[in-house]
Amino acid sequence: MRKAIPLGVVDYETLKNLNYYFIDKSMMISDFLMRKSTVTLITRPRRFGKTINISMMASFFDMTKDSKELFKDTKIVETEYISEMNQYPTIFISFANAKNDKWNVVKEIKLQLRKEYDRYAHVFEQKMTIFEQNEYESLVQGLMTKNDGLLDNITDALSFLMERLEKYYHKKVMVFIDEYDTPFIEAHVGGYYEELRGGLSSLLHNALKTSTSLHYAMMTGIQRVAKENIFSDLNNLVVCTVKDPEYSQYFGFTEEETKQTLEYYDLSLNDEVKSMYDGYHFGEYDIYNP
Repeated sequence: MRKAIPLGVVDYETLKNLNYYFIDKSMMISDFLMRKSTVTLITRPRRFGKTINISMMASFFDMTKDSKELFKDTKIVETEYISEMNQYPTIFISFANAKNDKWNVVKEIKLQLRKEYDRYAHVFEQKMTIFEQNEYESLVQGLMTKNDGLLDNITDALSFLMERLEKYYHKKVMVFIDEYDTPFIEAHVGGYYEELRGGLSSLLHNALKTSTSLHYAMMTGIQRVAKENIFSDLNNLVVCTVKDPEYSQYFGFTEEETKQTLEYYDLSLNDEVKSMYDGYHFGEYDIYNP
């Protein structure tokens, strides 16, 4: 029996655990580690595999998981970087559902942060100073207030979690943020950009620029950061657009990957397929839309 096609599946663990057909993009992990960029932003159009790739990255590094089965048949296991699997405290959040009005955007951002606070609840049981305890309680109160439409009271929520993770595990933290730009786009379209920009920019800045607990971070989105008004001093950011060679083969399908996939289902890469799904050129690769 042929493997099912994972229509609508956007989570790497689901893809592998349910044995769907998949195209191995795991060498993206080795590229990430070789480049040693502190913060990487990858921009691609919608529906090119950004979410499934960044969830793969998070699954690989997360030290609270055992990912051997997830990666046992992938190319990354044949490299020296397999020793990095499950070796880091890892934060993975997605702003994909931070849409519509300001209240829902703020609520969704806080929900994502609360999930990571819950997942790592044990790190807050470690003894804290009176000042750390006070900050923790203040941040928890801010995260629990879902309907205030404010981010100004949680701008240290991500960086504080990173600090506690480093103190608990004695390792720097990996941070992965999917669709980082969705709240900014929604705020611009909805007319509340100036109300949201400061709080969200500070949340990201405090985690990705000034935090001493960060090892590496990766963000994905559909548009390039406007450095002058979002991350004005995030000078450790490497931006990889569709024009850049970095990571160009990992989003969408290369011609060879498309050919192999079609042949698996007794189909062929013909002119009709090319007219439907070809037409993209990322870096040095002709890319097909998944």
